[in-house]
Amino acid sequence: MAPPVVRIADISRYEGQDVELRGWLYSRRSSGKLHFLQLRDGSGTVQAVVFKGDVSPELFAAADHLGQESSLVLRGTVRKDARSPLGFELGVKEVDVVHATDGYPITPKEHGVAYLMENRHLWLRSARQNVILRVRATVVKAIRDFFDADGFTLVDAPIFTPAACEGTSTLFEVPYFDLGHAYLTQSGQLYMEAAAMALGKAYCFGPTFRAEKSKTRRHLTEFWMVEPEVAYMSLEEDMVLAERLIASVVERVLDKHAPELRSVLERDTSKLEAVKPPFPRITYTQAIERLQAAGHPATWGDDFGGDEETVLASQFDRPVIVHRYPADLKAFYFKRDATDPKVALGMDVLAPEGYGEIVGGGQREDDLATLEGRIEEHKLPKEAFSWYLDLRRYGSVPHAGFGLGVERTVGWMCGLHHVRETIPFARMMERISP
Repeated sequence: MAPPVVRIADISRYEGQDVELRGWLYSRRSSGKLHFLQLRDGSGTVQAVVFKGDVSPELFAAADHLGQESSLVLRGTVRKDARSPLGFELGVKEVDVVHATDGYPITPKEHGVAYLMENRHLWLRSARQNVILRVRATVVKAIRDFFDADGFTLVDAPIFTPAACEGTSTLFEVPYFDLGHAYLTQSGQLYMEAAAMALGKAYCFGPTFRAEKSKTRRHLTEFWMVEPEVAYMSLEEDMVLAERLIASVVERVLDKHAPELRSVLERDTSKLEAVKPPFPRITYTQAIERLQAAGHPATWGDDFGGDEETVLASQFDRPVIVHRYPADLKAFYFKRDATDPKVALGMDVLAPEGYGEIVGGGQREDDLATLEGRIEEHKLPKEAFSWYLDLRRYGSVPHAGFGLGVERTVGWMCGLHHVRETIPFARMMERISP
């Protein structure tokens, strides 16, 4: 009888049994009568030991010349090995070489970032990138699970939109048949407002596009965002929802990936363990005061960039929520504070350790006449927003929501320097391939 085909991640269930592993050669070394093959299959990496006395002379000789990333099928016995990160190794009895490689471009030596990005399709196979991709998958699933369990309905927002959501300067314009031009979406928020009026609690989750000419470590031109919107929700309730979501996602990532975060990514997971509600809250005005006290030349009315966000977030051991920004800094759809019309009922969640804004949102303007005036002030085409204004004509209610960027969130949780590692194939100003 043929041995069962198993995933490396499940190998501990098969101690003392013969199994078949299918994967790729991550690395190898030899020591006299032994070859040590590190086999990876996407779920993990295990050491497979080829002993000269257990296999044919031809197979033993062939195993000494296998190139990195050769695709292999190994059969043998699972046995305990205290030195292995998995606690087990494979005593090899048979080796099938599916495809022998030579000259694999990414070797264990140091490579420059530009070279690795050019070979991103192969770089994904490395242990570091493997962990990052799996953490990203966990983050995505944890987000969906959170909203699905909280009574939200997933509603898909369109990728093509007829007008800007947050400003015309960061749009990708594309020809659209006889209708002229369309734009790649910056956000699904406006459509989620319509969905919230139908369903009460809705969210979209998909790619968004920003044509910002920015080369910072926090920016991509294509990224993924989750955007919940809730009818009858205030700014204060919006902040509670954001902190609940973030804490839930962090808990899930730690539960599933803490050991590999520490061992492979060298992440200090104690920083993530501190991420528990409630998060500290400060107004924009208080944030300016904190910046000035820290020696930063910020004045009221200035927008916050990476430097300001880093200074503020470094003063707390968990994300901090900054709310009530100057209305002039926010998009046309933000509601003003009734007690101080100079500020908008908006909020940002800033991640600690220099990772900056991971959530932006707030309460939306629900008055028709006021919103019409804002559209005019921002010189936006009123006809493109006629459907959006209908939401205020027919059954308008207070409502709020936010957007959470997946890549910045993954970058923070993994402790990465640049968001380009958080997405399988990064799109930046200077890169659109592979």
